[in-house]
Amino acid sequence: MTKYSSRYASSPEAVKKYDTQELRNEFLIDDLMQEDEVVLVYSHYDRYITGSAVPVKGDLVLETIDPLKAPYFLERRELGIINVGGSGSVLVEGTSYELGFKDALYIGSGNKEVVFKSDDKNNPAKFYINSAPAHTTYPTVKVSLAEANKLHLGTVETANHRTVNQMIIGSVVTTCQLQMGMTELKTGSVWNTMPAHVHDRRMEVYFYLDIPENQAVCHFMGQPQETRHIWMNNHQAVISPPWSIHSGSGTSNYTFIWGMAGENLDYGDMDVCKITDLR
Repeated sequence: MTKYSSRYASSPEAVKKYDTQELRNEFLIDDLMQEDEVVLVYSHYDRYITGSAVPVKGDLVLETIDPLKAPYFLERRELGIINVGGSGSVLVEGTSYELGFKDALYIGSGNKEVVFKSDDKNNPAKFYINSAPAHTTYPTVKVSLAEANKLHLGTVETANHRTVNQMIIGSVVTTCQLQMGMTELKTGSVWNTMPAHVHDRRMEVYFYLDIPENQAVCHFMGQPQETRHIWMNNHQAVISPPWSIHSGSGTSNYTFIWGMAGENLDYGDMDVCKITDLR
């Protein structure tokens, strides 16, 4: 079963006037990881799609959705997948790719068959999905967590000691515009992506995981001088427009997956905001 919804772009002037519920309605994705469903959210920011697939009773097929106006999902798109559940596999045009916990898979455009499978229905795979438009086809590539390009950033003193795992990114996998990776915070650290930044040439989506029971993450967004916040739980995602910062702080350490797309593949293309200038 596939269900989808659409989110339209909002201007920063409009967002200044949103109350808590309006902010959550526009940017929070809180219905991912539904058993035996493919859940997709089509955003008008860079035509980015965020979703999930959790096969339990049987396999799940990636089907096209009406906004794409395409005979199959990847006719003009590329796909990134990170498994955040039990072991499973993704079948791509007859080739099976085994994905363990926190392993990633890039699938290029033009692939008609994509099927999600779990090894154990009692501990199903939970596939987190990102997709962006693609202008050409690149090979399908699996990237295990061990194969990621690792950046060690932050300090214990500033509560942001973390490891950035670059997985679906130019130095590891060739893509059209999609980039994905996973940042793991060390014990005692809670701040991610601080100092905050914006990047006007691409949008981003954050997906939070490994949040302990009864804990939460406060995600900050908005223009640097007009910030807003959204409280988030485990396995929820949030859309970040190009004009918005995207940073968070948790009541415990946690992990988040970042995915982005736009006109630039330069990971370092960002305008950093001084912490003391944030409002």
